[in-house]
Amino acid sequence: MLDQHVRTTVSLLGGFRLAVGAETAMVAPGCQRLLAFLALRGTCVRRRLAAGTLWPESSEDRAHASLRSAIARLQRAGRGLVDADPVDICLAERVVVDLRTARHAADSLLAPTPRPLDPESVRTNVALLSRELLPGWYEDWALLEAENWRQLRLHALEALAARLVATRQFGAAAGAALAAVAADPLRESAHVALVEVHLAEGNRSEALRAVERYRRVLHAELGLEPTPHLVGLVAGLHRVAS
Repeated sequence: MLDQHVRTTVSLLGGFRLAVGAETAMVAPGCQRLLAFLALRGTCVRRRLAAGTLWPESSEDRAHASLRSAIARLQRAGRGLVDADPVDICLAERVVVDLRTARHAADSLLAPTPRPLDPESVRTNVALLSRELLPGWYEDWALLEAENWRQLRLHALEALAARLVATRQFGAAAGAALAAVAADPLRESAHVALVEVHLAEGNRSEALRAVERYRRVLHAELGLEPTPHLVGLVAGLHRVAS
């Protein structure tokens, strides 16, 4: 049984994990999906909605039976993970969800008046924003949330890189931009952020190489060329080199 006073965390970034204190708790696949679904919703949901979403290929009676079974397993494993009544179900308020912390960090970076950043918070933010949401989960409800998170974290990483350039923290800025590039190698705005870091630091050769790498990847994957905006960032460097 879970100790009510021990920190319990549902982690969705980088893969599902239920942690009780420092220990990983074993959870059956159906229970994992229920906990993840409730963690993503962030509020109480109707049992009917949860059953239909998590077991869409089952009959209504079978889906509700699967939901009741998952709830019972969670209650046997430890009380306090979910709050359920005959109509609604939700994740217990005391359960920490890592995605909520990460979303708050991303929203703070995108705020009109963001808070000051210290080196430790920069490292923490880049680490949080570098993780995919539930990789390897292919249910429609999980894929939609994963795409929402991907867009949010990419915008936040690019904004973080720009803020760090403005304060001349070039090493950390490059790290944030590279994290955005790694998250989506075909996203041009991530490459723009990286090129702008190199240019601000005076590394013209690095800027040129970054553009050429992106050009090769984009052409190989999609048969496209970078936009004039990105090319224009280094156009003068080509003329000097020639």
